[in-house]
Amino acid sequence: MNHLFLATAILGGALLLDLLLGEPRRFHPLIGFGRLVNGVERKLNDSALVPWVSRLRGLLGIALLALPLPLLLFWLLPKLPSGLTVAIELIGLYLCLGRQSLAQHARNIAKPLSVGDFDQARLQTSYIVSRDPARLDSPGMSRAAIESVLENGNDACFATLFWFLIGGLPLALLHRLANTLDAMWGYRNARYRDFGWAAARFDDLLGWLPARLTALSYALCGNFSGGMRCWRQQAPQHDSPNAGPVMAAGAGALGIRLGGAAWYGDQLKPRPEFGCDQPADPVGIERSILLVNRSCWLWIALLTVTSVLIAWLG
Repeated sequence: MNHLFLATAILGGALLLDLLLGEPRRFHPLIGFGRLVNGVERKLNDSALVPWVSRLRGLLGIALLALPLPLLLFWLLPKLPSGLTVAIELIGLYLCLGRQSLAQHARNIAKPLSVGDFDQARLQTSYIVSRDPARLDSPGMSRAAIESVLENGNDACFATLFWFLIGGLPLALLHRLANTLDAMWGYRNARYRDFGWAAARFDDLLGWLPARLTALSYALCGNFSGGMRCWRQQAPQHDSPNAGPVMAAGAGALGIRLGGAAWYGDQLKPRPEFGCDQPADPVGIERSILLVNRSCWLWIALLTVTSVLIAWLG
């Protein structure tokens, strides 16, 4: 059995576990990791420090939090029996994925929106975005949900799968931990501007190629010409080098308008607009989930065909 075929089988199995089981109900390792991140940040971060010292401390935080477990797995897994290694990689990759929980959070917004229960929809929206839900109307909440599905489809699914294919569970876990650090420290405010700089740049580096593969997948599984056109024309407007291609290609593939100015607390922040044609609505939320799902199975199909060809030619 060639390496790619085994990796594809583990990848498909992890996606299937995620579909059947969803996010662990009682304890998710990433929740425990988040608590550890907060503890390390309290020890290391000090806004009174000069910027370069604060950046060095942020880099130390990454070394303490994101490197030890992947390095341990990199050393340990080759020493274990092959069956145990496969089991650890399967369960570990499943725990790194967040596709099904992402879909569930988005549907928790779409369902009350579709029946006009805006209070419940705003409550559910507040769980996945930081913008002020009280100022969001139905299209605004739909945009928030779709944007979260598209962007986190890359962060919590495709980038993790990409790094698993490149380096197994150690690199998949490294990406997931780095992405969590960016989500918690990568803000451009007084508290995190310098301390979170390294976390944001490290996540950008790990996400650069996966984001573009995700954008291409969205275009292939939706309106190809619209996805590619919006990617080319609109992605540079985003301040994130990775979220821009993902958001623009996804919006174009769906034929939906996303982005635009949004309230964060008492501040109205300008944001670029992405996509085209139709405004966002609850139906668009389900379509965005379907786009992510189709892209997942496109990856599985391409990897399966490639691994079979390698076996046949070899």
